[in-house]
Amino acid sequence: MNLELKNKVAIVGGASKGIGFGIAHILAQEGASVAITARREPELSAAAERIRKETGVRVLPIVADARRAEDCRRIVETVKAEFGGLDILINNDGAPPIGEIMSFDDAAWTKAVEQNLMYVVRMVREAVPLMKERGGGSILNITAISAIQPIPGFALSVATWSGVIGYAKTLSLEIAPFGINVNTICPGYIDTTRLRKVFAAGEEPAEVVQARLREEIPVKRIGTVDDIGNLVALLVSSKGSYITGAAIQVDGGLLRSVR
Repeated sequence: MNLELKNKVAIVGGASKGIGFGIAHILAQEGASVAITARREPELSAAAERIRKETGVRVLPIVADARRAEDCRRIVETVKAEFGGLDILINNDGAPPIGEIMSFDDAAWTKAVEQNLMYVVRMVREAVPLMKERGGGSILNITAISAIQPIPGFALSVATWSGVIGYAKTLSLEIAPFGINVNTICPGYIDTTRLRKVFAAGEEPAEVVQARLREEIPVKRIGTVDDIGNLVALLVSSKGSYITGAAIQVDGGLLRSVR
């Protein structure tokens, strides 16, 4: 299927590794020019070089901290200057710390809100005017399955990503007339550095935790970044333009609710 992403311009957050890198790589394979962002320059530059080498498309690395309003503004301004416009925005920026809900002070909660919720709000605020100029576009947020099926110890991300889902649903209603769709993906267990940290965080050996979690998943495997990236590519393409306001779990059947 031709997703018609050639010559489209995309911003992908948190793209130096993990899910963000996987999404950027697949969009580039489909012909989109991609601006990738992350906080650490060496990892980001290496990711950009790898995507360029393997896809042949233009890749623009932008070192930025998504928790800072001025960095969100600079990302979009740089993309407009370098590419002339914007068609696709992927909001993705890792996750806050894991811990018991009562252990987090106001500073921890404020930081989580800035990282997960306000990052999305600010990027959208800057990006939507450029999409309107192009006659349409697509916004895709990456959260986690815990946002719709809470997990003990993940309070910071559960609360803030649930806010992202509500924000995105409301946004989708308001900007649909401009040809912009808005969706949220809620990944389950995906093979990333963060998941490996979760495996190693407890008293049990990481391989024991991984085996037990794998058994909980109906398809009996941990997901890959391509499992996420392939769906993203569809949703942000013209083929997915009728899908908006959705929060979609990609979890191998892990979610038990029928909603």
